[in-house]
Amino acid sequence: MSILVVDVGTSGVRAAVVEPDGSVHHVHHLEVLPSSPAPGFVEFDAAAMAAAVLRVASAALAAGGPVEGVGIANQRGSTVVWDRATGEPVGPGLGWQDLRTVGTCLMLRDQGIRVAPNESATKLAMLLDMADPERQRDLCFGTVDCWVAWTLSGGALHVTDATNAGITGLLRGDGSGWDEARLDAMRIPPAVLPAVVDSSGAVGEARALEGSPVICGIAGDQQASLVGQGCTRAGSAKATFGTGGMLDLCVGAERPAFARRGGAGTFPIVAWQRQGIRTWGVEAVMLSAGMCVEWLRDDLGIIDSAEESHAVAARCEDTGDVWFVPALLGMGAPVWDFGARGTFVGITRGTGRPEMVRAVLEGVAHRGADLLEAAEADTAMHIESLRVDGGMSANPTFVSALADALGRPVEVSPVTEATTLGAAYLAGLAIGTWGSEADVADAWRPKEVVEPRTGDARRASTRARWAAARQRSLATVPELSQLEF
Repeated sequence: MSILVVDVGTSGVRAAVVEPDGSVHHVHHLEVLPSSPAPGFVEFDAAAMAAAVLRVASAALAAGGPVEGVGIANQRGSTVVWDRATGEPVGPGLGWQDLRTVGTCLMLRDQGIRVAPNESATKLAMLLDMADPERQRDLCFGTVDCWVAWTLSGGALHVTDATNAGITGLLRGDGSGWDEARLDAMRIPPAVLPAVVDSSGAVGEARALEGSPVICGIAGDQQASLVGQGCTRAGSAKATFGTGGMLDLCVGAERPAFARRGGAGTFPIVAWQRQGIRTWGVEAVMLSAGMCVEWLRDDLGIIDSAEESHAVAARCEDTGDVWFVPALLGMGAPVWDFGARGTFVGITRGTGRPEMVRAVLEGVAHRGADLLEAAEADTAMHIESLRVDGGMSANPTFVSALADALGRPVEVSPVTEATTLGAAYLAGLAIGTWGSEADVADAWRPKEVVEPRTGDARRASTRARWAAARQRSLATVPELSQLEF
């Protein structure tokens, strides 16, 4: 029973057919790039996104169909508001990176409501203020998964799954429903909100596609990647190293005890919901990962391509005690300092291009180790090995440095973007392609396993040097360091 997956990222839309053996075929992709009309603004054309969804989904289905079900994976927190009757967006889509509502977040914090600018809540309130200040129109709000489900169903479905609902900033802490106090504070009418459904379960037909296959799997990108890498047993974890970096750890049936953020800087998340039962996890975030390699390529011109970073770094045995802190947009877990900035430490006259490039790759690896340590600290769980996907997972120098920084094996995903596979697993669980979460865990087959090369003493020494370098990057912009959401 094959599954069609529609996977919407920050810069494009991809569709593919996933077979019962987990193989991915008939991949079709279209760019849908965001725009930045002003500093801190990130917008996208929701209508263009919908058109791209239909094009790639129809193309993949024509090449690899028929299919038994449809799965959706998506960038989280991005926000669309549209007219229920016409299906037309009433303003630009606001990307998850959009920061224009920071002031609103700070005002709400003073009222005792914690919401971050990367969540949907204040974006939705702002779009409503623009399109319906009196709150009289019949409008719909959705994160990208909701917009895709609406598009594929021909306007019949207004739903979001529990993983995406949890990233809106509007859900109750236990995941049981929308938070009325938050809605009141932002003047958000409950009628604009979608129904919250299972991540795995039939929700309705994709009537806009040939054969009207049932939509039966929905998840935000990081949760989809977690499932796609077989991390469906408590204590298993994955990290995705793309533009930024996210580490997600499956915790199990019990919600983490902390309300919003743990002492080590991780957040509780709904990992997935099936048959009404939520499985919980924690997420640790680094704000810049592959972005640092892009910086070397696009802004400094030190490398010609991201792939070349491996070859250049391999020209030296080590960095010569040069350290790079990847804080180009601030620092995430465990310290959460928006005023931190990227920092090189230890440069000498003998420092060359290979050492600089290696230092960047190793710096991102050490931040990956920070995330793992944060997840372990906030959950009291031990992570035996770390599974990785994302663009940087194809870089051997980086993966090896990550294993050394972690002091434990790194298992490389067989597909660079595991989100597609995760959405397929969730859809397949709903229609019987896979019988249980245990079957998903057992299906994991890493492309390779990279073992650490250094012993505990060497690792402790390098981690201490790293911590000292990281400390120097903090509070570079003191006024931003005071921000906390």
